[in-house]
Amino acid sequence: MRFRPCIDIHNGKVKQIVGGSLLDEGNRATENFVAEQDAAFFAKLYREKGIRGGHVILLNPESSGFYEETKRQALQALSAYPGGLQVGGGIRDDNAAVFLEAGASHVIVTSFVFKNGQISYENLLKIKKKVGKERLVLDLSCRKKDGDYFIVTDRWQKFTDVTVNEKLLNQLASYCDEFLVHAVDVEGKASGIEGELVRLLASMDGFPVTYAGGVGSFADLAELRAKGHGNVDVTIGSALDLFGGHMEFTRVLQACK
Repeated sequence: MRFRPCIDIHNGKVKQIVGGSLLDEGNRATENFVAEQDAAFFAKLYREKGIRGGHVILLNPESSGFYEETKRQALQALSAYPGGLQVGGGIRDDNAAVFLEAGASHVIVTSFVFKNGQISYENLLKIKKKVGKERLVLDLSCRKKDGDYFIVTDRWQKFTDVTVNEKLLNQLASYCDEFLVHAVDVEGKASGIEGELVRLLASMDGFPVTYAGGVGSFADLAELRAKGHGNVDVTIGSALDLFGGHMEFTRVLQACK
């Protein structure tokens, strides 16, 4: 189980938010923490600690008046740690190269590969051809509905008709290098992990999967390791002391070794 750091950028600021509260209308979100430092500061910290594979996430759509500043922050972070960070948020086949050339190791894609609630294999093949399987991460962030986990798109605001299950994971693994999965209903709440989802992700033994959502204590971290059989990597946001939480960054690194 590896620790994967995060740099979430909303309205041009590094933030931790409650995932399910994000709304494009009015650029609103319930904030847990707003950093005084810029995105490059956190990128340099992760570089100094030798932590690779972290996620820079742009939380504003291109239609937002804050998008350009959010994008500028993301590009600065990628430049500060070339090859060490992945980037997601509004990535398509026609803009992926901008972020890769800025230093991203991978691009993280969700909404572009879904259309009318279903997987658009046409778009999936487009982005795979554009960046290569080895530089593509599929974000399968999901919310529970009627007993199943459904993938959500557009900054977690729209439900698709696609459920996350073992068959889907094995099917999509041939198109990308990794999966990133936010448990959106507990994202930013530090209220405990979605154990059922972690057990499902653990089935992808040997294929990199990162889980995010709900980790609020070292007990949660131990539970994630156990239920994930050590196969599932982890992102911690609001609970981390870097972002105003009580879990010590250095201790988290030790616990994940």
